[in-house]
Order: sequence, then structure tokens, then C-alpha cells
Amino acid sequence: MAANPHINPFSKRYKKELDADQLFQQLRAGSLSALSQAITMVESQAVKDSAFAKAILQQALPHSGKSFRLGITGVPGVGKSTFIETLGKKIVEQGKKLAVLAIDPSSNRSKGSILGDKTRMEELVRSDRAYIRPSPAGKTLGGVARKTREAIILCEAAGYDFIIVETVGVGQSETAVHSMTDFFLLLKLAGAGDDLQGIKRGIMEMADMIAINKADGENATAAKHAVREFKNALHLMPAKDHGYTTQVLKCSGLNDKGVVNILNVIINFKQHSHNNGSFDKRREQQELYWLHQTIEDTLKSRFYSNAAVISKMIEIEKQVILKKLTPFEAAQQLLDIQG
Repeated sequence: MAANPHINPFSKRYKKELDADQLFQQLRAGSLSALSQAITMVESQAVKDSAFAKAILQQALPHSGKSFRLGITGVPGVGKSTFIETLGKKIVEQGKKLAVLAIDPSSNRSKGSILGDKTRMEELVRSDRAYIRPSPAGKTLGGVARKTREAIILCEAAGYDFIIVETVGVGQSETAVHSMTDFFLLLKLAGAGDDLQGIKRGIMEMADMIAINKADGENATAAKHAVREFKNALHLMPAKDHGYTTQVLKCSGLNDKGVVNILNVIINFKQHSHNNGSFDKRREQQELYWLHQTIEDTLKSRFYSNAAVISKMIEIEKQVILKKLTPFEAAQQLLDIQG
């Protein structure tokens, strides 16, 4: 029986009748509404949505893995959104379908988020080959949305062959984004306190490229100096498994200067990593990382939601504060309750 064309399959009234098979078919056919609905279900923490999310992810998995995943990080104010829009327009001009998963900072008090990337990327969002999905970071590690990796799988199943994951660039978010992308781009500023002495060594080691943004006008001289400093610092870093030299380039996302050079390096890296097998190796390592990460997250969630643990927690915490128990003894007692 044919579907009624006058029924919006994503209306609240029809949502109850919608099943994972139907939604997935719409997603595969290129429906942005279906993709957004699927990601919403995957991001949902409601128990009632869990089975639906698992079902659609199971269908999406065989169709995933064929995209190129680019992670972009940088401190707030570095110009990530403007840079991504300029880069994104060049990607879609090459005939690629681009998905941008932008992780927005959330308020711990109100649980709200800015969700402003669609507003900031006004030109890119109008392209029928681009999909922009802002998601609130919430309480997840380092500001990375808990379900970003599943959203990548859904975007790949929907036919997007280039995916950008943007992080807020604070805390441990860089590690999480690095663990789900093929190329990790660190966006920096020159002459604004965002220079070499303020950067963590771990981020430098993860970066496959460093781009000095806003490197024009009054910042041009400072940008040249920053490029030289970062290049010298990279000589002290261990060689990466993929064997591709980490480059430091200048750019201006606002004025579209140097962005095409960055895209060319990314494309060259993609070819290089496929040729020497490092692309597949990195993907395999990431799959295992997320296996073990999911186990840890699930065990932690079950522990803190255990009724017996909850009832005993306050008493145990008081004993630790009063130094009647060491934190290690207290933890063991609580773990013994979990069994």
C-alpha cells in the first residue's frame, strides 16, 4: 500500500507510527528531515528511543566508512565557523557531499546551547550538497557530543562523502575528535595569546596540520613568525605512523586566502594514507578505541544508576571526608555493592 503523500512522516502525530526501516529508507533516499530525525533519536537519552536508535544504526553500519572525516579544533574566537564555511564551499564545488557536525558549548546550568553554526554559515547552509548539524555538547567529555560518532555513521549512510567534526577546542575534546577522524586540523591565531607557549604538547602531537588563521592585515607579520615557531617546534615531535609531514600553513577564512592550499594538503594526505595503508590502520584502531570506550561508559553509567549504590553513596562520602575511610577503601566498598 502506497504511503499517503499528504502525510508528513516526521510530524509529531505520525512519529509514533514511524519505524526504523521507513526512516532509514528516507535517509538513504537523501531526505534531510530523515537524517535529522535519525540523529535526534540517536542523541536522545530517553529509554524509549534507545531501541529505535539501535535499529537504525544497525541498518546504517554496512553503508558507513566510505567518507573522509576531518576534525577541526581551535579555541573560541579562532574563526572556526568562518573557516569551515570557506573550506566547505570549496569541497562542495568539487562535487562532494559535505556534512558538518558542529559541537556547540552548552550551559551546565540551563543545559541550553548556542547552536549558532547554521546562522554563522549562511552561504554553506544554502547548498543542497551540504548538511550542517549543530549539537549541544552537554556534560560529555571535553565538550564532544556523546553520540557524534554515531551521527558520522548516519551521515555516511545518507551519502555524505566528506564529514567535518568541529569541536569547541577546550578540555579533552581534541582527543575524542582525533579518535573519530582521519585528519586532525588545529586552527591557531597569531598575536592574540594563542601562540606556542600556550599550546599543549599533546595537541601538537595529534595535529596532522596546523593552520594560522586570520593571517592577513595587521596579523600578517605575526602570522609569519607563528609559522616559523610552530615549524621549529614540530621538529621536536615524534614522527607519526602515517609518515606524512605535519605542515604549518597560513590562511584567512574570512578573506579566502590560503584555504585552497589547506584543502590540497588534506587531499594529498588522503591519497598518501590510502597508498601506504595507514588510513585503514587508523580506522581499525579507532574502532577498537570506541569499543573499549563504550564498555567503560556503560559500566560507569550502570554503577551510578544502581539503586543500592545511590543509597549508600552519601554515607560513604561522609566517611571519606571524616577520614574514617580512604578513598580507595570507600571505592572498593561501593564497587562490591555493584558486584
